[in-house]
Amino acid sequence: MMKRLLTRGLMGLMGLMGLMGTVQAQGPRLPLSAGATASVITCGPGDDFYLAFGHSAIRITDTANGIDYAYNYGTFDFDTPHFYWNFARGMLDYCLSRTPFDRFTATYAFEGRAMWEQRLELTQQEVNNLYLMLEWNYMPENRFYRYDFFRDNCATRVRDMVESACGKRRVDCGEWEPESYRDMVHRSTAGGCLEWWTLGVDLLLGLPADHRVDSREAMFHPLAMQKLYATAQRGGAPLVAESRTLLEDHREPLRRSFPPVAAFALLLTAVAVMTVGAGRFGIPKGVLRWTDRILFGVAGVAGLFLCFMWFGTDHWCTRWNLNLLWLSPLLVLIAIRLERSPRWALWLQEGCFAVAAVWVLWCGLSVAIIPIILTLALRVAGRMR
Repeated sequence: MMKRLLTRGLMGLMGLMGLMGTVQAQGPRLPLSAGATASVITCGPGDDFYLAFGHSAIRITDTANGIDYAYNYGTFDFDTPHFYWNFARGMLDYCLSRTPFDRFTATYAFEGRAMWEQRLELTQQEVNNLYLMLEWNYMPENRFYRYDFFRDNCATRVRDMVESACGKRRVDCGEWEPESYRDMVHRSTAGGCLEWWTLGVDLLLGLPADHRVDSREAMFHPLAMQKLYATAQRGGAPLVAESRTLLEDHREPLRRSFPPVAAFALLLTAVAVMTVGAGRFGIPKGVLRWTDRILFGVAGVAGLFLCFMWFGTDHWCTRWNLNLLWLSPLLVLIAIRLERSPRWALWLQEGCFAVAAVWVLWCGLSVAIIPIILTLALRVAGRMR
């Protein structure tokens, strides 16, 4: 159980995972028959955070040669040495797997998730090119790649392979609505069931996640790529020849979790009552002292973790994280010294709280952060008396 929870938590940081397992390689059979087709497969979201973005794969079908494979760039191996440490540092390799399409479909049918197929309008030569590139990519020495949630994942790999197969006949996907990487993550986790994950993502992501994406960059998200391909043109003709639904969504509705904004509003209320009523109700100073040590200590350690994600990992999207204004390592010093904390440190931290609150509201981060900032600011002010 503990391993399962840890796995969910780590995967929730960077999302978009795929299927486990591979099929033994067999040499490509070329040329494919004239009836061979290539499709982009889009799988609907699942119940966990790391499944909330859906999934993408490529299907190659050639009935005459007995070929019907799903090529999946979302495969990873938990038995990889130092798996969790490599994942946290942004150094985890994913790989391409090749699975019989009926087995691939059965996995999603069991989970009750939707699946759609977009058959591409490719020439026979282009289908052969795509198949050959996928088979070459599936070779043991070529199948691994360094995973990046926004720039190099199961969906962007599909996009790149389709573009390569099309060659000089450029795919035009049109314009994408003006939104950032963070906006797209928020949209995927909207609703009451994933609010805690949304808060966690907003704490981890830095300013690079607020970059406004174009249509090509938006394709890191499988459902966005499906939408863009539906209207994409190539040489004045549609890229997609036919679209169909393979599986309907039959998942059970998720139970709403207790909202994080409500949880931290209760914490703010409790701390405010303790602060205002310390003298009136005879609350021992030791209670407030240990409350402050816990609050400042947890926030300061969280800030040190954000520093690690910025400077100690290869995750470009966790750099320039302005949450460090309020999850400040300076709070560790304040937690240790309390009444003996330098006045300049207390005033500096209060100023950082104010700037952070404006930034959170301006950028549309999780509103649950505001009561946390207010709680910390109230107690730092209490240490200035």
